[in-house]
Amino acid sequence: MLVLILFAAFGSIGFGLSLAALLWMTTILCAVLATLRRERVFAASLNHWDEMIGYTALYCAVMALIQPSGN
Repeated sequence: MLVLILFAAFGSIGFGLSLAALLWMTTILCAVLATLRRERVFAASLNHWDEMIGYTALYCAVMALIQPSGN
């Protein structure tokens, strides 16, 4: 997560949008890795699917924070 924040800090489109894009790419990467490794979705141990859900939640939180208010 620290690496994502560090790269987002130097993004040319702003910190929030850069972090959101990096979180979205990480979500897709986790899904691809889980598929390639044929990991079970509801396994007893943590795997890439669980990591994907965590990054998706962080992406949604970042997007909710950077959305302009309706005022």
